[in-house]
Amino acid sequence: MEPKPNVSFENTSVAFAHRSDATLKKMRLLFKLMHYPFWLHMGIKLANGGLKWGLPIQGLIKSTVFEQFCGGEDIASCRPRIQELASYGVGTILDYSVEGKKELSSFEATKAQILQTIREGSGNPHLPFAVFKVSGIANVDVLTKVQAGEVLDQAETEALQRAEKRIGEIFAAAAEAGVRIMVDGEESWFQDVIDRWVLSAMATYNRETAIVYNTFQLYRHDMLRRLKDAHHDAVAKGYFLGAKLVRGAYMEKERERAKEKGYPSPIQPDKEATDRDYDRALQFCINNKQRIFLVSGTHNELSNQVLSELVDLHGMKRNDPRVYAAQLYGMSDAISFNLAKAGYNTAKYLPYGPVAEVLPYLSRRVEENSGMAGQRSREYKQIKQELARRKKARSSFPTIGKN
Repeated sequence: MEPKPNVSFENTSVAFAHRSDATLKKMRLLFKLMHYPFWLHMGIKLANGGLKWGLPIQGLIKSTVFEQFCGGEDIASCRPRIQELASYGVGTILDYSVEGKKELSSFEATKAQILQTIREGSGNPHLPFAVFKVSGIANVDVLTKVQAGEVLDQAETEALQRAEKRIGEIFAAAAEAGVRIMVDGEESWFQDVIDRWVLSAMATYNRETAIVYNTFQLYRHDMLRRLKDAHHDAVAKGYFLGAKLVRGAYMEKERERAKEKGYPSPIQPDKEATDRDYDRALQFCINNKQRIFLVSGTHNELSNQVLSELVDLHGMKRNDPRVYAAQLYGMSDAISFNLAKAGYNTAKYLPYGPVAEVLPYLSRRVEENSGMAGQRSREYKQIKQELARRKKARSSFPTIGKN
């Protein structure tokens, strides 16, 4: 007889306990629509155009995709969601999801929001991490030139210095508040600059525990090696490595640019190679738990099963603060809530921001789901199962007053 898994992701009662029947029916419709990519993409284009033209469609967007994938328009409006998740043992990662622009005012406004999420997380056990993207506070054209070894002009040099100052302020604020902060992974043509900044911050702030976390995108064929090199650096310099593992988010863009520029693609040859390296990276992190603090950011059920089994195999407490699983809000509730129910540290990325400003993020989430046949079918199937289970459970209760 095969041993039972540490946690099952089939329990829809646990997965959707926080969802009402009405919400589940709305989710069922939304995920059903994702089976029709053409009409979905048309809807996204119309939504973008409608907002630009000032059409009164913001309410419709807010009550559908925004409600499904976002927490609110500001931190205050996210608080009920934070409390709801906390009541089921799931933490929240506030994610300011407004797309970065190239204006100084936008960079400063984004920095202010990140600092606000850090203040909100200070002393709050329900907010285990803060997070940000460097592209939201720095000009990526300048970062690209730096990585390519190109000479910067005076304006670009000053822009780079201001970006370094912003990221330094964020890391210092997180350290002072005792809030762990993750830096999201980005495109390969400026990721090396980000890595240098983040590793330097780790060497400064991760002396006693992991405050600063870098992201390792395992859809890149060199990333497992980079993870091991980062661990080696942490051991040599005496700091803790904060590592967030993800599969990756820019595959098509990476391949297209590599083809256009005439260099080898940094992306793995196939999904199997990505899955293999991801699970190897999980094992490497747990094997080196004395030095590595891990956040596993994936919607892959098998990888989450691997993580749970590694934690138990190594005799770690399931709520050991060195290990977290994380998923996006509005997706993979069967993973998040069943892991939390079984006692593992789990958190949801909760995007927020003004509806019109967050629409590019929402567009990517919707397109991501529509392009992942297995993901959307699984979500849709689980929602249908839970609605059927509830209906059957209600019909099994005897009606009061009847013999």
